[in-house]
Amino acid sequence: MKLNELTAVPGSKRAPKRIGRGIGSGWGKTSGKGSKGQKARSGGSIRPGFEGGQMPLQRRIPKRGFVNIFAKDIRAVNVGALEKFESGATVDAKALADAGVLKKGGDGIKILGSGKLTKKLTVKAAAFSGSAKQKIEAAGGKAEVI
Repeated sequence: MKLNELTAVPGSKRAPKRIGRGIGSGWGKTSGKGSKGQKARSGGSIRPGFEGGQMPLQRRIPKRGFVNIFAKDIRAVNVGALEKFESGATVDAKALADAGVLKKGGDGIKILGSGKLTKKLTVKAAAFSGSAKQKIEAAGGKAEVI
C-alpha cells in the first residue's frame, strides 16, 4: 500500500450542502430558513439565555450570600492522620500528599487536634490548633509554623 493508493471509505465523505442554488436543488428560495422572522435574517441569531425581552432567569433569581475572592484555601488535617508516618519523620504538605492524606496542599495546611499521636514527628504547617500543638509536643515532636 502506498500513499497515492489511499482512498476514503465509501460513504464517509459527503458533499457540502449548497444552499441558495435554485429551486431544483431542494435548498433554493428561502434556503431552509423558513419564511421571515429573526432566524431567517442574515446574522439573525439570539444569544443563549435570551428570553425575548422577558427578564431572563439568571437575573430573576436572587443573589445570596457573599463570596470572598481573596479567601485562602486552607486544608485541615487531624493529628490522628499523622499516625501513619514513621517516628522521627518530617511531615509537610508534600509528605502528606505522598502518603495520600491530602490530594493537594491548597494555600496551606492547618493541623487540628482530633485523634491520638504516639510518634515523635516534626510537623511543618501554616497553622496549628492549640490542642494539636499540645499533642505533637507531648509525643516529643515539634510543631513548626511556616
